[in-house]
Amino acid sequence: MAQTLLFPDPKPLDERLGRKFFRRAPRRPGVYLMKDANDRVLYVGKAKDLKQRLGHYRLANPDRLPRRHLRLVREVARIEFQFCANESAALRRESKLLRALKPKFNRAGVWPGKTSFIVWRGSDQGLELGSVEIPEPDWHRFGPLPSSARALHHSLCRLLWLALNPLASMAALPVGWAQGRLSASAAIPFDSRRLDVIGHLDRFFYESSDDFLAWLETQFCARTHPFERAAIIADLEQLQDFSQRPAGTKQPSNQLGLL
Repeated sequence: MAQTLLFPDPKPLDERLGRKFFRRAPRRPGVYLMKDANDRVLYVGKAKDLKQRLGHYRLANPDRLPRRHLRLVREVARIEFQFCANESAALRRESKLLRALKPKFNRAGVWPGKTSFIVWRGSDQGLELGSVEIPEPDWHRFGPLPSSARALHHSLCRLLWLALNPLASMAALPVGWAQGRLSASAAIPFDSRRLDVIGHLDRFFYESSDDFLAWLETQFCARTHPFERAAIIADLEQLQDFSQRPAGTKQPSNQLGLL
């Protein structure tokens, strides 16, 4: 049963930019630059639909969002758009801007860092899903990946936990998960006799991402709370962004066995 909010979620960007700004935001692919009062770029992002993506920033519940996200929306004074022909062009433009501007609130794509593998396996605990520099030989793995591996790991953990716990609200996520505070390896209980989650992940990384994303989306039809919908869509878009990156930025390794 969904919990009733006693107070509406804060909307600092509505107060600063006005609801009209979000109503008139373009439904076009492109990049958006969030700037502070001194015109410094705080954050650069890309979107297939700029209007939809910006909607994710309107709610700022301090109990459910990462502190970094809350600091960002408190500092934003204006948002600029750069339109692109399609989502792939927007991804290329975003990458170029990140390297050139190194915005304060961006992490992935700004500085070169250590590579990591996404790893997964079934166990007595259910599904174990991690992001590690050196995978153990008995784990399925994909990589090595750049700094984006951590964000991908977090999105996968949250989405799979919610998909495998359909009656639980987002507030029931393990402590810290909603705010991006996950350990390098997370356990998600599920009955492997009822659902082949390992197979879903294998197909997502090594075959086609479409079926896995479509399956995930069907698990969230009953989740209608605006905050939950926005958070789920943001994580799904993280997975979609990963699946659409050029092959050179996604390096598959042996699925199982020694490196």
